[in-house]
Amino acid sequence: MNTKIKRMSLGLLIAIGTMSFIYVQDHKPTLYLIGDSTVKNGQDKGDRDEWGWGNLIAVHMDTSKIRIQNRALGGTSTRTYRSKGLWDEVLKDLKRDDVVIIQFGHNDGGPLDDTARARGTMKGIGNEQQEIHNPLTNRQETVRTYGWYLKKYIEEAKAKGAQVIICSPVPRNNFSAGKTIRQEDSYTQWAEQVAKQEKVPFINLQERVANEYDKLGEEEVAKFFPNDHTHTNRAGAQLNAKVFIQELRKMKKNALNKFIK
Repeated sequence: MNTKIKRMSLGLLIAIGTMSFIYVQDHKPTLYLIGDSTVKNGQDKGDRDEWGWGNLIAVHMDTSKIRIQNRALGGTSTRTYRSKGLWDEVLKDLKRDDVVIIQFGHNDGGPLDDTARARGTMKGIGNEQQEIHNPLTNRQETVRTYGWYLKKYIEEAKAKGAQVIICSPVPRNNFSAGKTIRQEDSYTQWAEQVAKQEKVPFINLQERVANEYDKLGEEEVAKFFPNDHTHTNRAGAQLNAKVFIQELRKMKKNALNKFIK
């Protein structure tokens, strides 16, 4: 081998080695959040003074070691997040050791086949299904239970080597006799049941955030909701994000703890 070829070979090896080093250094896990407007409100730029809590967890995490991708979309349910192709986009990017946080429930209680949104799911976590004609897509559709859709997200994420954390819906600004009204017997309960069945972590944001609301009182909590009883302002979203991080810290086996500041 002449000197010129030797130099070219050495240069190529150095270049390949440098590229490999850069790849290894840049190969950090990604945290994906999927859910509705309480997780990401619009573009989360404060339009109408409304914010989701998903983007606000970044301040509590070391983003030099983990990426955060908030892929939630307002108005979606466990059903329509899939049917709109949004989950396919996440699944396409999902890698081993990534983490997916899932929070749905606020929109799953809507009608199955109305002409406005057609986003509802069947109640419970079983295998029940109902055939409908979707007036928005003008197609026949098989609608499943809330729990069935959650299980599919978990199964498909696990198949990619990712880890999943299920969250209950955050509470709305509804009070009775000075206490926040909980919805523990529906979507919160079903989310927890699915998490137990699929052996993934569960965070009861419904109860934990409601506890904070009870401490603050009805008048103070009302300041978090500028337009309705569901969508928080930045301060309310920050509280939800803080509670989420606090609950993460309590988990012994949790892939995200090492990234919390």
